[in-house]
Amino acid sequence: MINEAQQGIVREKDIQERAFSFACRIVKFYQFLAKQKGAGEALARQILSSGTSIGANLEEATAGQSRADFISKCNIALKEARETHYWLRLFTETGIVPAEKLDALLSESNELVAILTAIVRNARISK
Repeated sequence: MINEAQQGIVREKDIQERAFSFACRIVKFYQFLAKQKGAGEALARQILSSGTSIGANLEEATAGQSRADFISKCNIALKEARETHYWLRLFTETGIVPAEKLDALLSESNELVAILTAIVRNARISK
């Protein structure tokens, strides 16, 4: 039987794995965009930075020196997830990339935002 503390560790690993997988997909998307000309190429670094920063900040949160540090790092990850979602929407709305090609990334970024919002909210409540 898994106790509550162990469930928290399992959920923590799940979000870290999802963020890592998402970052890998963002890197591949960046490689595609970097080959393009114009705005797609110019904006590619923006999404590479924010999309890979989510997981990096979650890794730092895991090693946080305090609860406040944990919350701060998770909040940064949340901001980066929101920024990434913004860039993905921009790519589709401007026609740089067809919407159907980004549906899965948009969906995952939306889920990451929701999960990270819950993590930050719950961490602040249980101070």
